[in-house]
Amino acid sequence: MGRGVPSVFFYFLVFLAEILLFGVLILSLVWVQFYQDGFGWRENVKKEFNLHPVLMITGFIFLMGHAMLVYRLFGCCNKLGAKLLHTILYLMAVPCIVVATIAVFDSHDLRNPPIPNLYSLHSWMGVVTIGLFALQLFVGFFSFWLLLLCEQGTSSFRASLVPIHSSFGLITFMLAVATCVTGLTEKALFSLKNPHYSTLPDEAYYYNAMAMALTALAIIMGYVLHNPKYPPPSPVAFVEGPSSNSHYVMTQHGYVYREKNI
Repeated sequence: MGRGVPSVFFYFLVFLAEILLFGVLILSLVWVQFYQDGFGWRENVKKEFNLHPVLMITGFIFLMGHAMLVYRLFGCCNKLGAKLLHTILYLMAVPCIVVATIAVFDSHDLRNPPIPNLYSLHSWMGVVTIGLFALQLFVGFFSFWLLLLCEQGTSSFRASLVPIHSSFGLITFMLAVATCVTGLTEKALFSLKNPHYSTLPDEAYYYNAMAMALTALAIIMGYVLHNPKYPPPSPVAFVEGPSSNSHYVMTQHGYVYREKNI
C-alpha cells in the first residue's frame, strides 16, 4: 500500500502538540483567575464572560484537537474504539461551545447599557466556525454511525466522505485558531487601557503567549494531520466483496479489493 510508518519525528511533533494543547488551556485558566477575577454567572456578567474564552478554547482547541489526533495515534488499534473515542471527544466539545456562546451573549445583553452583538470580525468568524463544527458533527455521525446500519450498501458513499470529513475537520480547527487569536486581540485592546496594551503590561504577555501557542499549534497540527507520510494505518474496516473469497479493505483514500488469502 506504500503507507508511511510513523517516525520518531512524528511522535516528537505529537508530543509538542500535546504540550501546546494543555499549555494554551492552562494559560487561559491562569489568565482568568489572576487577571479577570475568576468565573461567574448572570449575577456578574463580567465574570460570566470569562467562561467564553476558556470554554471555547476547551471545546474548539483542546477537545477537537485531541479528537483529530485520535486517528493518527490509535490507527493501529481497534477501529470501533478509535471511532468511539473520536465521537466522544467531539460530543464533549458541544456543551463547552453552547455554554460559551450563551455566556458571551449574556455579557452583552445584560450589561447596562447593552453591548451590540455580532458586529466584530471575531464574532463573524465565530459564527462560521460554529456552523462548520455543527456540520462536521452531523456528517460524521450520519456517515460513520447511522450508515453502518447498512454497511455494504453504503460503503462506497462512506468512503467518499472520509477525505471530505477529514479535510473540513482540519479547516474548522484552523478557523477556530484564527477566531481565538482575533478574540484575544480584541479583548486585549478593550481591556488593557491603563496601562495600555502597547506598553506590554504583565497581562499582555498572557494574551501574546496564548496567541503564539495557538499559532504554533495550528502549524504542527496541520503538518501532522495533513502530511501523507503519516496516514492512519490500513485497514480500518472490512466489507465483504463480490465473492466469498474476497473482501474490500477501507483505507484513507477509499476501498481496495483484496483476496482473503493475502
